[in-house]
Amino acid sequence: MSIKPGDRMPAGKFKLMGKDGPQELTTAQLFDGKRVVLFSVPGAFTPTCSARHLPGYVDHAAELRARGIDTIACMAVNDVYVMGAWGKSAGVGDAVLMLADGSGDYARALGLELDLNSAGLGMRGQRFALLVDNGVATKVLVEGPGEFKVSSADYLLGQL
Repeated sequence: MSIKPGDRMPAGKFKLMGKDGPQELTTAQLFDGKRVVLFSVPGAFTPTCSARHLPGYVDHAAELRARGIDTIACMAVNDVYVMGAWGKSAGVGDAVLMLADGSGDYARALGLELDLNSAGLGMRGQRFALLVDNGVATKVLVEGPGEFKVSSADYLLGQL
């Protein structure tokens, strides 16, 4: 069963690349007392994710913050080194936290895992965007197969 509006975000941990190497970030650190956009991509460096999804959030970061968003975070079932390299190559700077869900534990906890074994990509996370207010999901925007509409930064801005 997947997360729905009004649900508390499940507890979990992510990895992110810090100045001194990999660091751990708990969901409590990410969500407690904050208004957060958490968006997920099926994979770092993949076409739609790199050309449209991540850049949209980087481009609209200031506008999202002006509308009360404290943190913008990108999650993918990739390791911390890949997420760090992708963020660096995409020039995200401080605009977006690049969160590694290396084994897909958090995608599973949300009920938003995606089986891409037939494409040789293994288990991943679905493409989605969540608006989280102090640990509670207030918007749950999950894409249909092969789509990129409701999880975009543009669409989310229209929902705020």
